[in-house]
Amino acid sequence: MDAGDRKVLTSVKGSAFRHPAAIAAAAAALGALLATNAVAFLRGMESPWLLGSIIISDIVVIGVGFFVAVREVLVAEQRIESSQAQLDSIVDSAMDAIVTVNEEQRIVLFNRAAEQVFRLPREKAFGMPLERLIPQRFRAAHHGHVEAFGRTGVTSRRMGDVTTLWAMQPENGEEFPIEASISQATHGGRRYFTVILRDITLRKQAEDSLRQSQRELRELSARVLEAREEEKAHIARELHDELGQLLTALKMDLSWISERLPDDVQTKATEMAALLDEMVAATRRISADLRPLMLDDLGLADAARWLAEDFSSRSGIACRIEVSDAEALEAASKSVSTAVYRAIQESLTNIARHAGARSAWATLAAADEHVHFEMEDDGRGIALEDLAKARSLGLKGMRERIAYLGGSLEIARAPRGGTRLRVRVPLRGGGAKTTS
Repeated sequence: MDAGDRKVLTSVKGSAFRHPAAIAAAAAALGALLATNAVAFLRGMESPWLLGSIIISDIVVIGVGFFVAVREVLVAEQRIESSQAQLDSIVDSAMDAIVTVNEEQRIVLFNRAAEQVFRLPREKAFGMPLERLIPQRFRAAHHGHVEAFGRTGVTSRRMGDVTTLWAMQPENGEEFPIEASISQATHGGRRYFTVILRDITLRKQAEDSLRQSQRELRELSARVLEAREEEKAHIARELHDELGQLLTALKMDLSWISERLPDDVQTKATEMAALLDEMVAATRRISADLRPLMLDDLGLADAARWLAEDFSSRSGIACRIEVSDAEALEAASKSVSTAVYRAIQESLTNIARHAGARSAWATLAAADEHVHFEMEDDGRGIALEDLAKARSLGLKGMRERIAYLGGSLEIARAPRGGTRLRVRVPLRGGGAKTTS
C-alpha cells in the first residue's frame, strides 16, 4: 500500500478539525459568537452596524460549519470505501473459498477462490440459495445444522469433525470433498454466516490410495504369514511323523543290537542310545516350536497351557495361565487360534529375553464373541521407545496379525512394574476371511 492509500485511510482520524486545539478554538469562537449575538440582540436597535456585522458573522460561521461537515462526511465515505476495497482485496486474495450467507441462507459474499472451486461466477452466486452448492442428499440436514449453530451463540467451529463433507458445483452437478469451518456475526441487526472451505479432492485421493496400499500390504502380509504357518505345520508334521518314527525304529534296532554285542562295546552302545534319546527330544522340541500339533488336535486352550508349562520348565520363570470357558474357545477359527497362540509365544519369548522377570501371569477366555488374552510380568517393563524401534519386528508382526483379523493389541506398563499385553480378537476373525 502506497502513501496515498494510507493518507486516505487515516484522513478522518488525522484531520486538523479533530485536533484538540482546533476543537478548543472552535468552542471558544462559538462561545464568543453566542455572547456577541446576545449583546447584539439587546442593543441591536441602538447599534445597527453591530447587528449587521453579527448577521454576517453568523452566515460565515454557518458556511464554514457546513463546509467542515460536508468535508468530514466525504472523507468518512472515502475511508469506508477504501476500507471496503481493502477488505475485498484481502478476501479475494485468500487461498481458501469464502462464502457468506444471510439468515435466509442466501449468498452475499463469494470470493475469487470460491469462483474457482465451484466454477461459478460471483455475479450468478450472489442471492443464490446456499443449498445449490450442496448435494441434494445433504441439503435438509445442512440447513438444520446451520440454524442449530446460529442458536448456540458460538462464534466459530470446525465442520465435519467425524465425517467427510461434500460440496457440489451447481453448473454441472459434480461433487467434491471439502473441509470447512463456519462462523457467525451480527451486523445491523441481521445475522450472517461465513463458511471458509477447501477442496480436498487430491488429499482424499492420496489418503484413499494410502489406505488401499496399507490394506493390500496387510492382506499380503497375512497371506505370507498364512503360507508360513502352513509350511511350518507341514515341516512339524514331517518331523513328528517321519523323522520321529525313523528315530524310534533306530533306537529299537540299537537296543536289539546292544543285547548281542560283547561287554567291551556295551558302553559305546549305551552312549549311542543316549544320543538317540537327545535327538528324539530335540526333534519333538523343534516340531513343537514350528507348530504344536496339539493346537490342531486339542485346541487353543490345551496348547496355551502346554506352552506356559514348557516356558516355565525351560526358562525357570514361573508362569501361570488361567483358561476360562475352554469350550467356547474351540469355536475360534484356525487363523484366530494361530494368531492368539503366536501372541502368547511372542509374549513369553520377550519376557525371557528382555523383561528380567521372576513371574508371569496370563488369562485366556472367550466372551462377547471375542477371544481375550492378557499377559503380565513383574520385570523391568517396556519403554515407549522400545515399541518404536525399527527392529521390534516381533511386536509389529503380532500387531499386524491381530489387526488383520479385526482385533486389537495393547501394550503398556503393568501395576507390578512390568509389562502388560492385552489382545482382543473376534472368534471368527472379523477383519478377514478365516479358515475353520
